[in-house]
Amino acid sequence: MGAPMARRLLGAGFKVTVWNRDVSKAESLHSAGAAVAPTPREAVLDADVVFTMLSDGKAVEDVLFTSGCADVLRPGTAVIDTSSIAPPIAKDHAARLSMRGIQHLDAPVSGGVVGAQAGTLAIMAGGDAAVVERLSAVFAALGRVTHVGPSGAGQICKLANQQIVAITIGAVAEAMVLVEAGGASREKFREAIRGGFAESRILDLHGGRMIARDFKPGGPSKLQLKDLDAVASMAEQYSLELPLTERVRSEFSEFVAGGGGDQDHSALLLHLEQLNGQKA
Repeated sequence: MGAPMARRLLGAGFKVTVWNRDVSKAESLHSAGAAVAPTPREAVLDADVVFTMLSDGKAVEDVLFTSGCADVLRPGTAVIDTSSIAPPIAKDHAARLSMRGIQHLDAPVSGGVVGAQAGTLAIMAGGDAAVVERLSAVFAALGRVTHVGPSGAGQICKLANQQIVAITIGAVAEAMVLVEAGGASREKFREAIRGGFAESRILDLHGGRMIARDFKPGGPSKLQLKDLDAVASMAEQYSLELPLTERVRSEFSEFVAGGGGDQDHSALLLHLEQLNGQKA
């Protein structure tokens, strides 16, 4: 996700410096005009806006604080964390950066690599609305931004998004299993219901992957499970019962434990097929 987002910013005329733990991923952006920094600390020197797009809260913590980035950021700099992390962690980061005079937005995104490449990401921004407005031109290069509330609100909305994604993937996968058992064509089934009430981007993209059996990860199942675990943690904190989310979380947990963590989350189909004695 980070690479196509950086390319969009470069294409919009912004000066961009990049860093990645995998140097080759950062170097691949050099030809597009990005400067490549050897450390995160050096990447943020003199920056007006800093983006993070990382795997989890610990990785964001390491980059922002353990690596020393926060120590060299200038007061007034805006840190935009587009990673998907737990809301309490986002709030903690915002508070710690605020003490240094640094602005923080938790702004996770939805739309996947395709959306990042096209500049059509849905961006859910938590934090100061004035900062979101001030950075509107920056966000415009990436997609559509919506200010959803104070610090942590962006992450709550992303978790809610991931609930919908996971449950819908589960519903489409179960429908594929039912269609197979009943002797109908999965491909023709998907074609038949397009445009009806069951139409969705999940049916379009992930349903297509299920039919093609192309499970190269856009969104790895292990990260989908990470988000569902975060939803469960927040549900416990708020004393909520979310039975659909808990059920699909259980299915993803079993799939990941069985070795499916690095496959796309649409590959939940494979787990359901195994449960029902269908295709290997």
